[in-house]
Amino acid sequence: MATQNIHGNLLEVTVVSCCKLKDTEWISRQDPYVSVEYGSHRSTTRTCTDGGRNPTFQEKFVFTLIEGLRDINVSVWNSNTVTHDDFIGSGKIPLAKALSQGFDDSSWPLQSKTGRHAGEVRVIMHYTSGNKPSKDAAAQKPSKGFAPSAPPSYAAPAAMYSAPPPAYPPPGGAYPAPPGGAYHQPYPTYPPNSSVYPPASYPPQPLTYPTSPYPPTPAYGSHYPPASPFPGLYPRPPY
Repeated sequence: MATQNIHGNLLEVTVVSCCKLKDTEWISRQDPYVSVEYGSHRSTTRTCTDGGRNPTFQEKFVFTLIEGLRDINVSVWNSNTVTHDDFIGSGKIPLAKALSQGFDDSSWPLQSKTGRHAGEVRVIMHYTSGNKPSKDAAAQKPSKGFAPSAPPSYAAPAAMYSAPPPAYPPPGGAYPAPPGGAYHQPYPTYPPNSSVYPPASYPPQPLTYPTSPYPPTPAYGSHYPPASPFPGLYPRPPY
């Protein structure tokens, strides 16, 4: 596969794992992660908690190739929550095999700051000539300040809203007659006809009540004290 005219093509880089890393922890297991750099673009894997010397990642990144730049740089770090992350090792991976054959699955050595061997990193690379980003997809991607177009306005049927509403009150003092002539009657007059509501007399007459069938109650004190039912047996006590 030709290695010319790679500018703008895409390269898939999958960070698989690391092997036999230098251990930067004295007590607990280290938490490694891998950083991949190509040109000005940098991608970082997740942190493999308690990965120790043989962490696994299986993370894929996509880089846009630049003509004349045929290497990627990798570096492995130990994540710390309290202090700065510890540097484990770094290395340079050439793209010659991936660009010529379209595939490269290899392990690459890492070196510490002193130049000693610090382990290996396994990376899988896929490349296809001419696999540039689609222009149609880029054109469909909204840019900053993009405002969606307003939804189309709803056009009401002309038969429903073309006729003007009827005047109120209707001309002639009558409701508009529906089909068939039902409910066509004039407005009621006010006040109503005297035959419906007879006029009341003024001033109003006093109310009268029927005569009671019971005898009237005597006034208080007219028969006091009351008469004894047995006048011969029980003399009336003096008052």
